[in-house]
Amino acid sequence: MSNEPTGTNIEGAAPDAEPVVETDEATITDDAELERTLGLSGGLAIGIGTMIGAGIFVFPGLAGAEVGTAAAASFGVGGVIALLVALPTSELATAMPKSGGGYYFISRGLGTLAGTVIGLSLWLGLVFATAFYLVGLGFYALDGLALVGITVGSSPGIIVSGIAVVAGIGFTVLNVTGTENAAKLQNGIVALLLSMLVAFLAFGMADAVGLVDAGTPPGEARNVWAVGPVMSVAALVFTSYLGFAQVATVAGEMKSPGRNLPLAMIGSVLIVTVMYVLTIFVATSVFTRDALAAAGETAMVEIGRELLGTPGALVIILGGLLATMSSANASVLSTSRAIYGVSKDALLPQWASRINLKYGTPHVALGMAGGPVVVLAATRQVQVLAEVASFLHLVMYGLMCVALVAIRRDEPEWYDPDFTVPGGPVIPVVGALASFGLIAFMDPTSIVVGIAVIAATAGWYLYYARDIKLKGAL
Repeated sequence: MSNEPTGTNIEGAAPDAEPVVETDEATITDDAELERTLGLSGGLAIGIGTMIGAGIFVFPGLAGAEVGTAAAASFGVGGVIALLVALPTSELATAMPKSGGGYYFISRGLGTLAGTVIGLSLWLGLVFATAFYLVGLGFYALDGLALVGITVGSSPGIIVSGIAVVAGIGFTVLNVTGTENAAKLQNGIVALLLSMLVAFLAFGMADAVGLVDAGTPPGEARNVWAVGPVMSVAALVFTSYLGFAQVATVAGEMKSPGRNLPLAMIGSVLIVTVMYVLTIFVATSVFTRDALAAAGETAMVEIGRELLGTPGALVIILGGLLATMSSANASVLSTSRAIYGVSKDALLPQWASRINLKYGTPHVALGMAGGPVVVLAATRQVQVLAEVASFLHLVMYGLMCVALVAIRRDEPEWYDPDFTVPGGPVIPVVGALASFGLIAFMDPTSIVVGIAVIAATAGWYLYYARDIKLKGAL
C-alpha cells in the first residue's frame, strides 16, 4: 500500500494531496470547504427519492405482465441484492466518508485502474439515468395536461423534450446554489410523494383483500413462478434500486456520517422494497396479466383510475411527476460528486473539482453532469442507456463488495470504520456474487453496451492517467 499518491497524468497534474480535515460541519481543504448540511432525513430522501420512481410508476405493468403476482418476488430479489450491497457500502462509507462514493471505495481497495473505470462509468451511467428520469417527467407532464383537457398539438415529443431540458437546467442550477437548497426540495418532494403513495396503496390493499369494494375488474394476474422468468424480471426492475448507493456519493457533505450513512442506505432499501412489493400486489390484484400488458408503462395510471376514478388517475400522474423530479434531482447531485472525486485524483482534469466559494458546491462538476443530461434528455431516446446504467451499477456494487474483502485482508492503518458488517466476509462475498450473477439475466444488448463503456473508460485510464498511484490504494 502506498502512503502518498504518486505519478502524474498526461497533463502533468498529480493527485490532490492537500490536507483534508473531516469534521461534523464540513470537509475542509486548504482552499475550500465542502459543507456538511445533509442529515439523516436528507440521506434517506436521496436514497428513497432516487429509487421510488420507476419501481412504482413504470415497472408494475411491465413486470406484472411477464410473471403476474410473482413479480413481487422479483422485486424482493432486487431488494435482497441491494441490501447485501448496502451493508458493505455502509462500512466502507463510514471508514471513508468522502464525496465520490463507490469510486472512492473501489480506487482505494482495488487500485487506480478499477477506480477510474468505476468513477467514469458511474458518471456516464448516472447521466443516462438522469436523462431517462427527465424524459419520464416530460411524459407525465404531458399526461397531466391531457387529463385536464389541454391539448399540445401535433408534436407532443417536442413538448416532452422542452419540459425535460428546462427541468434539467433547473435542477443543475438549484444544486449549484447549495446542497442544502437541493436537499430541502428533495425532502419536501419525498415527504409528499410517500404520503400520497401510502394512502393510495392502503386503499388498494383494502380493495385487494376485500375490505372495500372499488368495483375493480375480476381476475387476479396469473403467476409464473419459474426461476428463469422471475430472475429476468428482477434484472429488468433492478434499475429501481440504483438510489441507495448514491447516498455514499455525498458522504463528504453528511452530518455524523458514522451514524447517518448506514441508517440512510439500509433504511432507504427496506422502505422502498416494501413499497414495491405492495405496489405489485395491488396492481396484479386489480388487473390480469393481459390487461397489464395492454396498459404497459402507464398501467399505474389505469389502476388509479379503476380504484378511484379520475381522481385516482390524477393522484398517480401527480405522483409520477414528483417521483421523476425527485429521481432527477438526486441523480444530478450524485453525478456531480462522482466527477468531483475522480477529478481530485487527477484522473480527469483537475479543474473539474473546483469548489464555488460562494455556495460551497462543485459547480464545474455540476455543469459536467447537467450539460450531458440536458443534451440526452432532448433526444427522448434513453431507455436502452438507462438499462446500461443498471449494468454499470451492478458492476460497481459487486466491486465494492470485493474491495471491502480486499481492504479487510490487508488491514491498512487508515481503515477504521464506525460500522462493521457482521459475519466476516460472508455478506460481501454473497453480495458480489449476487450482483455479478444478476447481470447474466439482463438483455444482451445492454450487456454489450455496458462492456463497451467499461472498455472505453479503461482506455481513458491507459491514455490519460496510467502513472497515477493513489494514496491508500492496495
